[in-house]
Amino acid sequence: MHIQPEPIYKTEFGALFCADGLEFMRRMPDDSVDLVLTSPPYALHFKKEYGNVNQQDYIAWFLPFTREIKRIIKPSGSFVLNLGGAWQPGSPIRSLYHYRVLLALADEVGFDLAQEFFWFNPAKMPAPAEWVNVRRIRVKDSVEYIFWLVKDPMAKADNRKVLQPYSEDMKRLIKRGVKETIRPSGHVINGTFARDQGGSIPPNLIQCGNNESNSAYIKESKIAGNKIHPARFPAELPRFFMEFLTNSGDLVLDPFAGSNTTGYVAEGLKRKWVGVELRNDYAQESRLRFEGLPEEGVVAQGQSFLPFT
Repeated sequence: MHIQPEPIYKTEFGALFCADGLEFMRRMPDDSVDLVLTSPPYALHFKKEYGNVNQQDYIAWFLPFTREIKRIIKPSGSFVLNLGGAWQPGSPIRSLYHYRVLLALADEVGFDLAQEFFWFNPAKMPAPAEWVNVRRIRVKDSVEYIFWLVKDPMAKADNRKVLQPYSEDMKRLIKRGVKETIRPSGHVINGTFARDQGGSIPPNLIQCGNNESNSAYIKESKIAGNKIHPARFPAELPRFFMEFLTNSGDLVLDPFAGSNTTGYVAEGLKRKWVGVELRNDYAQESRLRFEGLPEEGVVAQGQSFLPFT
């Protein structure tokens, strides 16, 4: 597929291209990206309008993308992949496709798994309806998988940039202090345990809903009478990983940009970004995310823009 040489739009920090993500990445230089953060179409049983590959063919379809991702990220960079689970067609049995993808990324592509994360969406609808709502033999599936993959085990990361507020109990403990003791588990508790470190280290469970009913993107899409992208990425996920794994000025790539939440979050965090979306309607519509920005917003169109060159 021919890659459009000009972006659909560009902003102060990035640009959105309408192109095939695989072909686009093949034109990018080695070791040029600090973070690839994406959520490709899942291997769901039911076909979605944005396009998705079945479970049997998913690995063969997806691995060429990941080989290019491994080539273009820096040794200090990271690849963050969000994949949702799926069910076996016609049976209350879970698919193992996402685990097979992870194993293929390690065994065939050569990535290391730095850590697995879990996205808990408390607002997720109960499904599949037959097993959860009708027969009542399963519970709703509210967790998706996020795999943080690296080329170098010591890739750039700093959890001090994503510290969370202390609980009230921890605040009281910091104020009161602790006596040195040994827990039944053998863990030694000493005075440093109650030292104020600026916040608590976050867990690998991220809780956030996948809704943005009050966002400018949703409002403007409705005003324009456009159909809203059916599988939008919640902003909290890219925000967490960009703050955790990148610095201001680093380059972030999303080769399955969709409604371009990744680019929007990167813009606010002053990261350079490139989004690639295959469908022109989604690519065009995603510009609405930037029209509400107070200053630059979407800037001149039709001008060549590649932050990594």
